[in-house]
Amino acid sequence: MTVRDAIAAAAMLCTIVATSGAVARQQSSGAPKKPWVVAHRGASAYAPENTVPAFELAAQHGATFVEFDLQLTKDRQVVCLHDNSLERTTDIEQVFPDRARTTTGGTRTWMLEDFTLAEVKRLDAGAWFDAKFRGTRIPTFGETIDALRGKIGLFIEVKSPERYEGIERLIMAALSSRGLDKPWADPRTPVVIQSFSLTSLKIFSGTLKTTLPIHFLYGAKDAAAYTTPEALVQLKTFATGISPEKVVVEQQAAAMEQARNIGLMVTPYTFRASAVSGYPDVTAEMRHYIEKLRVDGVITDNPDLVPR
Repeated sequence: MTVRDAIAAAAMLCTIVATSGAVARQQSSGAPKKPWVVAHRGASAYAPENTVPAFELAAQHGATFVEFDLQLTKDRQVVCLHDNSLERTTDIEQVFPDRARTTTGGTRTWMLEDFTLAEVKRLDAGAWFDAKFRGTRIPTFGETIDALRGKIGLFIEVKSPERYEGIERLIMAALSSRGLDKPWADPRTPVVIQSFSLTSLKIFSGTLKTTLPIHFLYGAKDAAAYTTPEALVQLKTFATGISPEKVVVEQQAAAMEQARNIGLMVTPYTFRASAVSGYPDVTAEMRHYIEKLRVDGVITDNPDLVPR
């Protein structure tokens, strides 16, 4: 970094620190109590991910938010799905055996964008997880909001937005039609938007001018690019929080401290009872992150196991 770059970064940091108090007060007014418990794709350790049963179970477990992924069908309907394709979590291979694409490697895949909502609604999205969930369907965004309104917050991940031009506007339209497009508009149903895509998040904050809380997701392999003082200052210009892979919080303590100092919340992912290393159990792991590393929340498959 040149001296000029350092001076510019310091000046921007001073500006952000000077204004972050007012912004933080606006954002925190009516915000849920910390630490936030964010149920990853619902209570996905116990029910099929990104389905209403998993979302409702998360609410029963006392989670602050349910996290879910949004994508678009062929007819541009917003639905909850993590993968870009449908074969892992539905029975699409049986329902539409002749509608697969074949990749260059010879693998057959059924891409969401090739199917209309009516076709997607024919799929079983529960039996793959457990027979007792047979008949569970992929929910639309609207169905998800209506099922959870008043029960739990919505931690919305915009998945692969580069595949779906205009998805940001469709998401905001759905929230606006239900009066949820302002920070903490309904204290019983708080809303946060997150994505791995900086471009998408900047559409929300810039083009669409949303004032909803925005979190930037990133993995450990990208941590070097987003944990420098300059990068954090830049993130603060459009985001209210970061959701790094949990190992980043452990390895980049100084960066996490700076993030908090300039008003960025820190909500790492993903804590799961089935993948614990170095701790007696996932509860102990999450306790370490909450109490020792002072994160603002945890994203977990096991919301019932978060230390209270």
